[in-house]
Amino acid sequence: MKNLPMDLLRTFVTINDLGGFTQAGEVLGRSQPAVSLQIKRLEELLDLPLFNRNGGLRLTEEGQLLYGHARKILELNDTAISQLTTPAVSGSVRLGIPNDFEVSFLPMTLSKFTSAYPSVTLDVSSELSVNLRQAYRRGAYDLVMSMDEHPSEEILPGDAIVEPLSWVSGPSFRLEPAEPVPLVLYPQGCVYRRHITETLNRAGIAWRILYCTSSLLGIQAAVEAGLGITALANNTVPGNLKADHTLGSLPSLGEVTIGFNYDIAGLSPAAARLLDYLRNGLQQSQRFSINHRL
Repeated sequence: MKNLPMDLLRTFVTINDLGGFTQAGEVLGRSQPAVSLQIKRLEELLDLPLFNRNGGLRLTEEGQLLYGHARKILELNDTAISQLTTPAVSGSVRLGIPNDFEVSFLPMTLSKFTSAYPSVTLDVSSELSVNLRQAYRRGAYDLVMSMDEHPSEEILPGDAIVEPLSWVSGPSFRLEPAEPVPLVLYPQGCVYRRHITETLNRAGIAWRILYCTSSLLGIQAAVEAGLGITALANNTVPGNLKADHTLGSLPSLGEVTIGFNYDIAGLSPAAARLLDYLRNGLQQSQRFSINHRL
């Protein structure tokens, strides 16, 4: 029975997640030739081609099958290592997250954290960033992930990524030049809403709000149904919707800062470890979205 080396599987998964050998090498700390050699070794071990390199880097049918197994193997490995090599941590963490990240990278990241630290209880709430920050200042949360203007006075640069905003529309949506731009928005206080309305006002473009809700699923459903358009950070746009930096005659929406609010002196061991997981998850989601937009 053959054994699949863990380092080869990790390289294989990273290449597919980031969309290239060079990008994977940067994350793994290896040169592009070293990454290529690892994939060659894995293909020789299996006696199968894993990538179809004609017309772009795509997994073969066998590669897709291995990818699913490899992700599970790596997650089990990482969980085992984390549980066996880190001090036991217990307690509870009150975490606040922005609405539009509750179906992004966060569920997987939180699942990995709870697997590694089963004695930690997470109390997670989702809200508009402005409300999360206000509640954090009142002591309602131990840790808050939030979205702010760029540059931000609320979030330290080392705890943040800068993400472009995209116009988001349904599959068959078409702008009508003679009509005000139909908008699907979060309530007042939302960073997206402010970027949209101020951008359109500066450009002298008429607009009207057709649908307003604090529900992420409500926003997505309304846009998919063609009621109007909205804006989202690039790494939160679902696959069933279209994202464009400029849509028709509409101008670019600019950038936002996404990061964390916390008191370093007051973080419990459980909250500090959760913060590390969230930082890594946020950075990986940004790299993934960048490479899949190229």
